[in-house]
Amino acid sequence: MLGNVRSLPLPDPGRPPLTSPAAYLAWQARRQRGVLAAAVTCGILTFLAQALMPYVLGHALDEGLEKGLGPELLRWAGIMLAAGVVQVVASAFGHRFDVQNWLRAAFGTSQLVGDKVSRSGDRVTEDIPTGEVVATVATDAMRVGEFFFNAARLIGSLVAYAAVAVLMLRTSVTLGLVVVVGLPAVAAILGLLVRPLHRRQSAQREASGRLTTLGADTVSGLRILRGIGGEGVFTDRYRRQSQAVREAGVRVATTQSYLDALQVLLPGLFVALVLWLGAVRAVDGSITPGQLVTFYGYAAFLTWPMQNLTQTLQITTRAVVSVRKIIRVLQVVPATGATPGTADAPAPGAALVDEASGLTLPGDRVVALVSAHPDDSARVATRLGRFDDVADRETPVRLGGVLVHDIDKDELRHRVVVAEATPHLFSGVLRGELDVRDRATDEEILAALHVADAQDVLDSTPGGLDGDLPEKGRSLSGGQRQRVALARALLTEAEHLVLVEPTSAVDAHTEARIAERLTAARRGRSTLVVTASPLVLDHVDEVVVLRDDQVVLHGTHRELLAGTGEDHDHYRAVVGRTLTEDPVPAGPTHDHTEEVTR
Repeated sequence: MLGNVRSLPLPDPGRPPLTSPAAYLAWQARRQRGVLAAAVTCGILTFLAQALMPYVLGHALDEGLEKGLGPELLRWAGIMLAAGVVQVVASAFGHRFDVQNWLRAAFGTSQLVGDKVSRSGDRVTEDIPTGEVVATVATDAMRVGEFFFNAARLIGSLVAYAAVAVLMLRTSVTLGLVVVVGLPAVAAILGLLVRPLHRRQSAQREASGRLTTLGADTVSGLRILRGIGGEGVFTDRYRRQSQAVREAGVRVATTQSYLDALQVLLPGLFVALVLWLGAVRAVDGSITPGQLVTFYGYAAFLTWPMQNLTQTLQITTRAVVSVRKIIRVLQVVPATGATPGTADAPAPGAALVDEASGLTLPGDRVVALVSAHPDDSARVATRLGRFDDVADRETPVRLGGVLVHDIDKDELRHRVVVAEATPHLFSGVLRGELDVRDRATDEEILAALHVADAQDVLDSTPGGLDGDLPEKGRSLSGGQRQRVALARALLTEAEHLVLVEPTSAVDAHTEARIAERLTAARRGRSTLVVTASPLVLDHVDEVVVLRDDQVVLHGTHRELLAGTGEDHDHYRAVVGRTLTEDPVPAGPTHDHTEEVTR
C-alpha cells in the first residue's frame, strides 16, 4: 500500500503537458491513477456510510415508536453498526491513500522542477528570478499535492450528495427540493468570493516570490554589500518588500475570513430552515417523526459535502495559481538539449578540437591555455563541454571529428568534464561532495585530495570524509573551496578534463605543489588547464597561446619564453605580468581565512 511512496523519487518524472494548469493536473492524475482510484473508492465508501446514518436512524425510530423493541429495530441497529464499521475502516485506509496522493503529486512535481533546473543550468535564472524558482518547490509543489489530497473527499461528497438527493426526493418532494436546490445555492454564494480570493492569492504569490529573490540576492552578496556600505539600502528594500507581502497577506486573510464566516453562517441558516419546514409537516402528519429526524440529519450531513466543495474551490484556486508558476519553470528551454545523440561517439582517446580558435586537445597530453584576457580563454574552455547549443552551432567543437552537439549529452558529460573558475559546493557529507559519480574508493578520494593539496580540508572537517560540509562550503576559505572543487573534478576520471583557473585562490607554495602533482596524476590523459601562472606552465606538456580568439603559438613554457617574434613577446608580457601582480609573501602554505587572488 505504501509502495508508491517508497518509490520516490521516481525513476522517470515524466514529461507533462505545459499547455494549461488543467492539462498538467490531468496528466498528474493519470500518473498516479492507481492510488488515486483507491483513495476515491475509500472516500465514496466513507461518505455513503455516513449518509446512510440518518436514513437508518429515521427508520429505526419509526419502527421503535410503532412496534417497540423487536427484530425490526434490532435489524436497523445492526445496519447502523455495519455502516459505522465501514465508515471507520474506509476513512482510516482512505487517509493513508490521501497522504500517498499528496506525496506523489507534491514530490513528483518537485522532482520535475529539480530535473528541469539541473538540466537548464543558469538559463533558468535568466528567465525567472531565483526566488520564484525556490518558491516553486517550497510552496507551489505542496499546493499541487494538496489538490490531490482533497480529490477523494470531493468525489465522495458529490456521490453522497447525489444519493441523499434521491432518497429525500422519494420521501418528500418539497423538502427534497429545498435541500437539493438550497445547498448548491449556498455554495454558489460562497463561490462568489473565490474569484477575488484568487486574484489576491496571485498577488501575494508574486510579492512573496520577489521577497525570496531579494533575500537570496542580499544574503549571497552580503560580503560585497558590507564592503561598499550598501547594507542599509538593501535592508530598506527588503523591509519595503516584506511590508508589501504582509499587506497582500492581510488582503488574502480578509477575503478568507469572510468566506470562513459564511461557511458557518449560511449552512446553519439552511439547517434551521429545513428543521422548521420538517417540523411543520410532522405536526400536520405529512411526514413521520422518523422522517423528520432523517431530514434533519441529511440537512446537517450535507453541510459537510458543501464545506468540502467550497474548500475544494479554494484549494483548486491555489493549485491553479501554483501550476501556472510551475509551468513557467518547466517551459524554460535549456541551453543544451537532452535529446539522444544523432551520431556515434568516437572511440576513447580522440582529440577534442575547437574549430573557431584552432585549439586542439590531444587525448594524451596535459595542455595549458594562456591568454592576456582570462575571459577569452575561459570562454574557449567552457564551450568544449557543450553548455550552449546555439553557441556550439556558431563555434563548432568536435570530438574525434564528430560535432559534440551530435553526441548523446549524457555520454559527452561523462567523457568531457569542465570545472569552472568559481567553485560551487553543496551541503552534505564530504565524501559525497567529492565523489559525485559514486564510484571512488576512500583511497582514491584521499589520493585526489593529495593531488589538490587539500589535506587541511580533511583535517578541519569534523568526521573527516564522513563529516558534513555546510551550504556552499562556507566553513572553508576561498582557497580550500577551490581545492575541494579540483579534487572533485579529478575524481570524475574524465577522458578530457578541462580546469579553468584551478589555482587562482591559493598561495604560491601551494600552487607549486598542486602543479607538480596535477600534471603527474593526469600524465598521458587529456587535460586542459586555463592559467597564466608560470608555476603551472612549467609543468605541463604543452602551452597554447590564445590571442584575439585565435591560437597563435604552442610549445613548452621554456620554448615560448626563449622564442623570438611579436607573439613570443606577447607571451612573455602575459606571463611577466602574472609574476608582478599581487605577489604572495612567504608564510604558511595554506590560506584558511581569506582568498589569495593573484
